[in-house]
Amino acid sequence: MKITALLVLKVNPDGSDPVILSNASDVSHFGYFQRSSVKEFIVFVGRTVAKRTPPGQRQSVQHEEYKVHSYNRNGLCALGFMDDHYPVRSAFSLLNQILDEYHKSFGDSWRSAQADNTQPWPYLNEALTKFQDPAEADKLLKIQRELDETKIILHKTIDSVLARGEKLDSLVDKSSDLSAASQMFYKQAKKTNQCCTLL
Repeated sequence: MKITALLVLKVNPDGSDPVILSNASDVSHFGYFQRSSVKEFIVFVGRTVAKRTPPGQRQSVQHEEYKVHSYNRNGLCALGFMDDHYPVRSAFSLLNQILDEYHKSFGDSWRSAQADNTQPWPYLNEALTKFQDPAEADKLLKIQRELDETKIILHKTIDSVLARGEKLDSLVDKSSDLSAASQMFYKQAKKTNQCCTLL
């Protein structure tokens, strides 16, 4: 069981791209030359999924052996990139805890954010390490029973969260989150049917 990344984003009601408020990732299990591309894909997919998670909704997007879990709490959105073995309830318990901690630390200051924050938030890095063991997140679950109140929507592919007629390939081409090298990496991986293990 593995958590690859945790993100907190501001989802804009006008439909513009979400703003990244905090981002922590562990890509050490990828090859050295893949790591920068994987980090860019995490940002790209994170923004894409957050933008398509309505306020008050939780959803999971399946891709191969990975799931991207997303919880939008009235515009403040937490995402986790986990492997397929990480329990869904534990994942959402963790995302709920991250949003609670973010609000405790920063209040409503996130509402005025206009650009991505590049400063690390120590709590998110600690959570990425601590909650690699889902049993730690399960301890939170005992307290946070409100997870039962909201249905979690599971999407089988990332394409299923895109708008009608929207294609992932065209989003990749237009994305400012992906360098030319990462776009090429995505296209080559797709051709060989070994699409990036996070996409």
